[in-house]
Amino acid sequence: MGRGKVQLRRIESKINRQVTFSKRRGGLLKKAHEISVLCDAEVALIVFSNKGKLFEFSTDSWYPILSSFIHLYILISTRFFFVKISPVLFP
Repeated sequence: MGRGKVQLRRIESKINRQVTFSKRRGGLLKKAHEISVLCDAEVALIVFSNKGKLFEFSTDSWYPILSSFIHLYILISTRFFFVKISPVLFP
């Protein structure tokens, strides 16, 4: 028998919200580590609490992973922009 489905809505109790955040953050960090080991994937995870505290996990230095992400984002954004604008510029 499985667990019941959790209704996604803001937890009103401040204490319960903090406990849930801590537990789910730990689970998320564990899953990030597991996928990096099992699938030999590069993983970078950043989580900020509501008070601005940083929690992070990275399989490698942040720089190569973030650099790859930014490069890919720019590449995709540029292609999207070119495809959307090019019919206007080059009829």
